[in-house]
Amino acid sequence: MTNDITSALRPAFVMTILFALLLGIVYPLAMTGIGQTLFPAQANGSLVVENGKAIGSTVVGQAFVSDRYFQTRPSAAGKGYDGLASSGSNFGPTSQALVDRTKADVAERRAEGVTGPLPADLATASGSGLDPDLSPASAYAQVARVARIRNLPADRVRALVAANVDSPLLGILGEPRVNVLALNRALDALGRQAGR
Repeated sequence: MTNDITSALRPAFVMTILFALLLGIVYPLAMTGIGQTLFPAQANGSLVVENGKAIGSTVVGQAFVSDRYFQTRPSAAGKGYDGLASSGSNFGPTSQALVDRTKADVAERRAEGVTGPLPADLATASGSGLDPDLSPASAYAQVARVARIRNLPADRVRALVAANVDSPLLGILGEPRVNVLALNRALDALGRQAGR
């Protein structure tokens, strides 16, 4: 009987060790190597580096606190754009807390000078709370404020937004979008060109 148990346990033990090595060490190392070889920028977080310092990521949103910049959509991740607390608020559509937060976000956008119809993504958080993109309508809604604060012609800022609109993948997958970090970097470059 002991021989039967030993002969039954040995293959189970060997297979456990084999798959632990294969799936716990070999596979992750192989995927890391392939990622670092074929897609090094993406594998390292799609970081944007300026003057040798990482200033953000093209795939993770961040808050821009100065009125001189285009603002991102509200974030429910921690205290706002906290990568360690990525999540939505989980408020339902009838939640009074969601209504109150949305009203506060709308009031904040109006205080920033956004007029006319307010695009939804300027008043609602994304599911992850770390969305790096805005709809073109949300970026255009902020043009007047940014142009006024930076003392730039609104037409130039509007053209800058238009130049930073990314089309849907293959023309059909997704929605047009504007990466806020890329837009704000282009805005800084425009300001340097204009001497502002």
